[in-house]
Amino acid sequence: MSTELLKAIADSNQWWAIGPEIILACAALGLLVLEIVLPKDQHRFIPAFAILSLVMVLAAVAFNFDKIWGGEEIFGGLIRLSSAGQVARIFFLLSSLLVLFLASICLPRTRMPRVEFSHIVLVVTAALMLLAQSNHFEMFFVALETVTIGFYILVSYFRDSALSLEAGLKYLVLGALSSAILLFGIVLIYGAVGRVMVEDVVHTGFEYGTVVEFLRQHPDNFLATAGALLVIGGVAFKIGAFPFQIWIPDVYQGAPTPVTAFLAVSSKAAGFAVLLVLVNQVFAPLASVLIPVLSLMAAATIIFGNLSALNQRNDKRLMGLSGVSHAGYLLLGVVASLTVPWAGGAVWFYLFTYMLASMAAFGVMAHLGRTEDAGRELDDYHRLAKDRPFLGAILAVAVGSLAGIPPLAGFMGKLLLFVAAFQAHLYWLLAVAIIGVVLSIFYYFGWIKAAYFEAPSSVEAHQSDAPVAPVIPWVSVATLTVLALATVLLGFYQAPLTSWLLK
Repeated sequence: MSTELLKAIADSNQWWAIGPEIILACAALGLLVLEIVLPKDQHRFIPAFAILSLVMVLAAVAFNFDKIWGGEEIFGGLIRLSSAGQVARIFFLLSSLLVLFLASICLPRTRMPRVEFSHIVLVVTAALMLLAQSNHFEMFFVALETVTIGFYILVSYFRDSALSLEAGLKYLVLGALSSAILLFGIVLIYGAVGRVMVEDVVHTGFEYGTVVEFLRQHPDNFLATAGALLVIGGVAFKIGAFPFQIWIPDVYQGAPTPVTAFLAVSSKAAGFAVLLVLVNQVFAPLASVLIPVLSLMAAATIIFGNLSALNQRNDKRLMGLSGVSHAGYLLLGVVASLTVPWAGGAVWFYLFTYMLASMAAFGVMAHLGRTEDAGRELDDYHRLAKDRPFLGAILAVAVGSLAGIPPLAGFMGKLLLFVAAFQAHLYWLLAVAIIGVVLSIFYYFGWIKAAYFEAPSSVEAHQSDAPVAPVIPWVSVATLTVLALATVLLGFYQAPLTSWLLK
């Protein structure tokens, strides 16, 4: 390797460009240092340092959002800076802030340490941000596995709970299987592309740009096509798409509520951030293969998610299986993005509306949760609207948005995806999605009915298990109110998001 090439690679190591991720990593280490040096009676204040770190990084990214480096590749091509990467950063930072908010409600009810939980959340957040900006399969795999290992720990965080340990084991086994599928796909792509010499520079099948050029010249290469499909299959596990969704109900129910929210929102968003890059850039020459495969996956995901959720009575399992159907709607946008340029922005808009509604719903669940945190049956929500009108109102707004009821933000998110699908001529897939929305109204409004209208056959039989919550702290009231108001306002006025997402 020539001296000039080595110098060029060294010059591309722009550490300031990944400053947000570095700050989060240092803050995560700082939490452990504070736990060592501070007296034990002051450890309860340490998680506030994690929240402050996320707020500072979020503010820095938001204020510098317009300072985008147009597709610049840094660290020898490992990372590509783009506006989509900045959007992903903001999304993951907001999501992690809300996860720590949920943790502040749930963890004090247990003996589990909050400092280590906050530490892992910061590390996973930094890895998610790098994952969304990866431009190289090595970077992609390392960041993805960092995220996955963090989730292995978080899912089984309640080590005194058999359900949590069981959920962690299931996620570990099936996650390892998905990683193997993903890695095998990367190896096949590398084997097909090999090593290419261009102007005395060696390029390999690990580089996104090299893979794109190879596929443009050899779109019918069986090895590369098989590798691409296996990579997409590995990503499909992270988003809970059919047929890789089998882990979701048990893991969602057994995991602590903040972790369930983290999986439902951030893990899903990370999968779609990666999928948009792979489908629209890396594997774009394989569109003739990807469109039918992803369309069938989207249709099956929508149908399975909605039909499976119809008979669910546990709130966390219901959120999990309904989340499968949401993954199907998002896949509809991914397929449309191959022919409709703004569809990728519609996917991100949907993800933001999904985050607002899901975090609001999980916030209500966190306030009503038991110590073992395995979720509640829908019948347990009897008298919620009467006894806790604030939580009942938040739940109604959140569930209504998830169901896509106008004029809430979830309706506009679905509408944008459906318009993109219509412009992409995905008529049969659009019909399946509309049927899925109709089915979802049944089980979503079953939840609202339980909170507002439904009375169990024997009220006394449920009285001991009725949701009893202490006085809601002002922080919870403010946070849940902001989430609900944002959900309502985005239903009427979408410009704050669409102005920079649908470009």
